[in-house]
Amino acid sequence: MDPVTLKTARLLLRPFAPSDADAVYAACQDADIQHYTPVPSPFRREDAEKYVNETAPQGWSTDRDYILGAFRRSDGALVGSFCLTRLSEGVYELGYWAAKEQRGQGYSAEAAQALCDWGFSALPAHRLEWWAMVGNTASRALAEKLGFEVEGTLRQRSLMHGTPRDWWVGGLLRP
Repeated sequence: MDPVTLKTARLLLRPFAPSDADAVYAACQDADIQHYTPVPSPFRREDAEKYVNETAPQGWSTDRDYILGAFRRSDGALVGSFCLTRLSEGVYELGYWAAKEQRGQGYSAEAAQALCDWGFSALPAHRLEWWAMVGNTASRALAEKLGFEVEGTLRQRSLMHGTPRDWWVGGLLRP
C-alpha cells in the first residue's frame, strides 16, 4: 500500500522522512520510551536512521506496518510515532510512542484516533488491539480514552530487553 498522510485539527500524520532522524533520535532518548517500547536500548543515532529510512518504509511496502510520524501543524515539531501492524486477517495492533515534551496536551489521543479511524475505513480491519507492558499507565489511559476495552493481563507475554514482562491487552471493534 502506498503511504498516506492524515490531518487533524492540530497534527499532520505522515510517513517519516530521512530528515526526521534527528527528532526521532532525540525523542527516543527518553527512558520511558526505551523501557516500555521495543526500541533498542540504548537508542543510537543509527537506530533512528534505520527506523525512518528502512523500518517505516518497508512496513508500508509489505502491507504489514503502517507507521506514521505525528507532527504539530503549527511548527512541524515531532509529537510521536503511531502505527497499525497487521497481526492476522482483519486484526491490527495499534502502537505508539510520544516525545516527552509533547505529552499531556492531547496530541497522542488526536493522532491515535485519526489512525484508528483510518484503519477501520481503509484497511479490512474488524478489530484493533492495543498492548502495553503492565505499569505503562499512560498508554492504558490513552487506549481506554480511545474506547479500547482492556481484556486482560498476559503473564510474561514477551521479553523486553531480556526480561519476561506481563502485558495488558485490549480490543476495539469496528464501530
